[in-house]
Amino acid sequence: MSVADEDGYTGPATLVFDETEVEVEVELRGHFQPIDGRYRWYGRVRPNAEVSALVAGKKRAALLRTPAGEATGELSDPDPWDRYRIMGASTPPFVVPTTLAELEGELPVVH
Repeated sequence: MSVADEDGYTGPATLVFDETEVEVEVELRGHFQPIDGRYRWYGRVRPNAEVSALVAGKKRAALLRTPAGEATGELSDPDPWDRYRIMGASTPPFVVPTTLAELEGELPVVH
């Protein structure tokens, strides 16, 4: 089961590297950057042997799909527990509330 909150997503996702799709678990967050007008999203991919083999400790672009959307991001910087960092800019692969009513949970978020 996935958990959505006001600034991110935690749950199942799919990373797509060229023609290879890998099922993963992610924890994502994000924020709007007013200086350049872009939404920056970031997070970690839970340890996954296939991701580790494909990325091999280097930077690598991939498409990240969640049940709410998809976006291209860059994987880099595995931590000591082999969780790769992923980050991207612009539309995130999760729903972001766009009104105060959505943020306060008064209306369902549909995008």
